[in-house]
Amino acid sequence: MKNILDLDIEELKSWMKENGEKEFRAKQVFSWIYNEVWDFKEMTNISKDTLKKLEKNFFIGIPRIVETYSSKNSDTRKHLFLLHDGNIVEGVVMQYNHGNSICISTQVGCNMGCKFCASTIGGAVRSLSSGEMLGQIMVSQKQLGERISNIVLMGSGEPLDNYDNVVKFIKDVNSQYGLNIGQRHITLSTCGIVPKIKSLANLDLQITLAISLHAPNDELRVKTMPIAKVYSISELIDSCKYYIDKTGRRITFEYALVKGVNDSKEQAEQLVKLIRGMLCHVNLIPINEIDENDLKKSNEEQVKCFRDILMKHGIETTVRKEMGLDINAACGQLRKSYIEKREL
Repeated sequence: MKNILDLDIEELKSWMKENGEKEFRAKQVFSWIYNEVWDFKEMTNISKDTLKKLEKNFFIGIPRIVETYSSKNSDTRKHLFLLHDGNIVEGVVMQYNHGNSICISTQVGCNMGCKFCASTIGGAVRSLSSGEMLGQIMVSQKQLGERISNIVLMGSGEPLDNYDNVVKFIKDVNSQYGLNIGQRHITLSTCGIVPKIKSLANLDLQITLAISLHAPNDELRVKTMPIAKVYSISELIDSCKYYIDKTGRRITFEYALVKGVNDSKEQAEQLVKLIRGMLCHVNLIPINEIDENDLKKSNEEQVKCFRDILMKHGIETTVRKEMGLDINAACGQLRKSYIEKREL
């Protein structure tokens, strides 16, 4: 059986036609599903014969929320999603004055090996389908009782390591027959798979591309991000310039500040030389400390100093607001602890 959420409207129309049904039934089915009716039997304007065909061929792949952790001020919720095959992934819902955002996973685990990220511990189990990504949003939206308007692909996994499914997800989530969330409200974060960045640029999507940079030179980047052994910073920056030229979209450079590792004045000046003149924005991130390494986040004074150097040189810079610290909202932390408890 196939997850019906993996189909777009045209694919479901084709299935209906091939199975002796009217194409408009596809719109009816999607209307029910995207209005939170997740049992074929409850679709009251569809004939019993059609419903039997749907039940025989499809399941509605909405994950089950097995645990939810809410921050003290209730602006952040972290969900553990149980997928149909028993795997667990994470998502974080963040409530802001301007709307609700969700950070979703694109893979079960991750193969990229970045030292400051817990989701890479144990490597990747498998990639998620487009429908499994949609399902994380749909079940979170239902639990929240409010519409989610912004999506960040920054949970477990490397989105560009799951390129085809992620691109399909972006198009499906943008569909008027789906969640109808505009591409400008979607951010894709990557550690820097250069050929895929160029492929993404050629699609001319209107999403925001965020690059996990975290170092101003190759020597330092290799120490924390194994991807740097494959693609140099110069290759990565060239691919970013290509993306900007093709799409006209501003890129975000994410820079996780680690105490005594990449937060010096000299490193800030190196970063200026690397990206000055580009259509970009820098998001400084005090790292979430994890048990599996001894990396510590920079203190407030060092973060401010680093930010001020960038801004002095005309580079727009913000410091990410820390949300969900009391619920271990960093990628991979809760999944790992949940699996460990389940295996006891």
